[in-house]
Amino acid sequence: MNINLTARHANITPEIKKYCEKRAKNLEKLLGYPIKADIILSVEKYRKKVEINVKSKRVALNAAEETHDILNSLGIAFDNIEKRVKKGRGKLRERKRRKIREKEILAPSAEIEEQRKRVIRSDDYSLKPMSLDEALLQFDLNKKEVFVFRKLGSEKWGIIYRRKDGNYGLVEPE
Repeated sequence: MNINLTARHANITPEIKKYCEKRAKNLEKLLGYPIKADIILSVEKYRKKVEINVKSKRVALNAAEETHDILNSLGIAFDNIEKRVKKGRGKLRERKRRKIREKEILAPSAEIEEQRKRVIRSDDYSLKPMSLDEALLQFDLNKKEVFVFRKLGSEKWGIIYRRKDGNYGLVEPE
């Protein structure tokens, strides 16, 4: 941490120097990198003006404040810089979280769409004409969910399926 204090038409008291060092250490903790701070104090009639320039590895922040008290001006200026640092960290954190959320949201929906689009072929049918009893035997032998067959003596199709109650269901399309 490197702090440069400059005073224009004012004196730098040990109290001001100690306050600036304390607040600069807090900034350094927030940023996570060593900082270089240039603090310019100036007095013009009844106005006490403070200008703070902070440079770090990733950011350069500036704040200027003017009040009737020099310590009050320093406090407000440091508060402004800390607020901007916290806001920037929050945005960065939210951006990272948003990317993770988008990956989580997009991945399952892509899998669901894939499952909807997939067509699975099945050999649960018989081309030769058969009676209902023969179709039930074939259905039990194959242990499938659905069996399609041609009805004996006609060109119509029949579909046998297993119901939830354990019985058989028969669909005869027209």
